[in-house]
Parts: sequence; C-alpha cells; structure tokens
Amino acid sequence: MNFIDIPLNLKEFKKHGPELELIKQVEACRVTAHKLAEEKCYRDAVERIVEAMHTAREFPDFSNPEFRALVATLLFDLAELHFELKDFKQGEKDLDNLFKVLEPLVKKDPDRFGPHNVAAMEVSTRILRSRRKLMDLLAKQQMATGMLFEKVNAGVAEATDKLVESLRKTGELLASMGSYREALKFYTEAIKYSKKRSGRVTPREIRMTIEMAEVMRRVKRLRPRAKRLLEAVLPHAIAAKEIKMEADILALVAIIDADIEEEPRWKALMHKLSLSSRKKTAADGD
Repeated sequence: MNFIDIPLNLKEFKKHGPELELIKQVEACRVTAHKLAEEKCYRDAVERIVEAMHTAREFPDFSNPEFRALVATLLFDLAELHFELKDFKQGEKDLDNLFKVLEPLVKKDPDRFGPHNVAAMEVSTRILRSRRKLMDLLAKQQMATGMLFEKVNAGVAEATDKLVESLRKTGELLASMGSYREALKFYTEAIKYSKKRSGRVTPREIRMTIEMAEVMRRVKRLRPRAKRLLEAVLPHAIAAKEIKMEADILALVAIIDADIEEEPRWKALMHKLSLSSRKKTAADGD
C-alpha cells in the first residue's frame, strides 16, 4: 500500500502541551493501522484510523494548518484502505473530503502542499480506472451466473458450488461500484444456495455473511441490521475455530458502533473545517 505522510511542523506547539500530546496519540493509531494493513487486516486498520479521527476531533483549533495537514493524512489513509477493501464509492467520499481539506492548504503554501494535492488526484484516477474495469468484469460475471443458474435448475449438482461463488463475486463487484442494495440481493442468494448445498453453517457461509455485513454497513439504515447479523454468526466462527474471521467480525462490529455513534460528529468536524476555511479566506481578503 502507498500510505502518504505529510510532515508536520510541531515546533509551534508547547512541549508536553495538550495539542502535541493529541497529535502523538493520532500518530500512534496510524502506526498501528499501517502495521495491520501490512498484514492485510484492512478492516482492523480502518478501525484504528477511525479512532484517530475521533481523537483528532478534540483539537482546539480547526483552522490550524498543522491540524488540517494531520486530518488530510488520515483521509489519505482511509482512501487507500477503502481502495484495498474495494469500496471505491467510500474511497471517493474520502477523497472528496480530502480535497476540501487540502484546498486552503495548497492556496496558502503551494510548495509544501501542492505535491500532496497531486497525490490525491492520482489516487482518484486509480479508483476511477478500477471502477471502469469493474463494469467490464460485472457484465461477464452476470453472464456466467445466468449460465450456472440454468445448470443448477437442470439438476447438475456440481454446478451449485460454482453458482455460489459466481453470485458472491457478482455481489462483490456491485458493492465495489456502489450498488449496495443490488449487491445484497446476490449475497443473499449465494448464502441461500450455499446453506442448501452444505446443510449447515460452514466457514464459507460465515465469510460471505461477513462480506454481506460489510456491504450493509455502507447503507446507514442497514447498520443496526448488519451488527445483528454479525453477532448471530460470531458463535459459528468461534465454534469453527476461525480466528481470522472472528477478528474480522469483532473489528467490523466496532466500526459499525463507531459509525452509528459518531457519524453526526464526523459531519460536524468536516463542517467546522469548511467553516474555518471560509472564515480564514474572508479574513485574508480584508
């Protein structure tokens, strides 16, 4: 992964002062998140960056350029992590917020922040290209799924496993493109056919349920339902000794709890950042 660092000028903050200590806490979360990303534990990494965002919200001066640079760095992290999770729609939202934060910084100090604006545009281009490729893959995947349905309906038993994977893959592609509700229909069908084939809850159904809950999390109204789904499947993951899945479930539940509790505050943070930028621009113009 290509995490981007924006070096901060920390000399203006008092040694052991609250602002400096807060920045250190945020940086500690980032270090943990990057280590988790190296291990491909992207959901856990997102949880750590969300925690860093919550900590950053307590900074006393939203107009401070070093604080803004810190927030921009966290938004870069989120965009990269959502790219790895193939949540391109959310990645685009991260970038939209990032450009809002970067714009006043670039205007004030283009030499320092201009290269980071270019880096953000490169990430945006990468996401756009990925979405275009997904459209081609989706068309092929839907065609393959249709053919497998015909085989299953004709009584070809061995076609069921391929149909389950094809339905899951179609759901994954739709979710990556932001068609969340449509994606959920395919995940539901995949889990239904898989359970019918196995007659019990296997690691495959657990994994698909986690993926389905991840998609549901992206729709605000479905987050409580996603949490209930994860809590229902957690005992199965524990019984099957699927440690990685158990960790994924717990991380996703934590992220959902943070989403439900903090989304209004997150929007308030972005609003305050935008408001402080407008006030600063107006003051500079006087």
